[in-house]
Amino acid sequence: MKITSNKNNLQVLHEDNHIIVVNKRVGDIVQGDKTGDKPLSEIVKEYIKDKYNKPGEVFLGVVHRLDRPTTGIVVFARTSKALTRLNELFKNRETQKTYWAIVKNKPAKSEDNLIHFLKRNEKNNTSKAHLKEVPDSKLASLDYKVFKELNNYFALEINLHTGRHHQIRAQLSAIGSPIKGDLKYGFDRSNPDGGIHLHARKLVFIHPVSKESLEIIAAVPNEVVWNAV
Repeated sequence: MKITSNKNNLQVLHEDNHIIVVNKRVGDIVQGDKTGDKPLSEIVKEYIKDKYNKPGEVFLGVVHRLDRPTTGIVVFARTSKALTRLNELFKNRETQKTYWAIVKNKPAKSEDNLIHFLKRNEKNNTSKAHLKEVPDSKLASLDYKVFKELNNYFALEINLHTGRHHQIRAQLSAIGSPIKGDLKYGFDRSNPDGGIHLHARKLVFIHPVSKESLEIIAAVPNEVVWNAV
């Protein structure tokens, strides 16, 4: 049973006048989509409205997204100035993103740089990783290292160099190490909560207004395998 966010259980990691950073749960969608489910952006707006007794519409800018089955750090802008600057930061890759993933099959190398060309399939909402460039593909690069061996699984730390659609999921699947619970990319069974064991663990960036360096770390979900990490 997944616990999706609401304004009362929101896990706020950082909050100031210009930005708010939350720890997304399994099942949360960052921005509204065709499902019609209430997005995290609306839940954060309700939280701000209640906390600060704000009249009228609350401004909140969506800066980036995480896949619905993924957990971890999501940054929102509370002012238009912050939104413009954060959009530039993320677009120009001036952020350091670190993810944790749990896989069953240990990669051939304990650490490596993976370079693929990802081609997106809009029909089934997946991306396929190719070793050589194919038409309409985009370069995808990441570094990973195995940082812990569990009883049946391996914990990987991943640093992204590009931000492609389903990049980590597709690239790990391509080397034979699909993420736990990720049926879409070759794992053999789903997780009970419908999520996958991919977590946006750490984000380092320059605050869009104060210019101070921020390092945000998000706790992993309270779940058996994650707790072993």
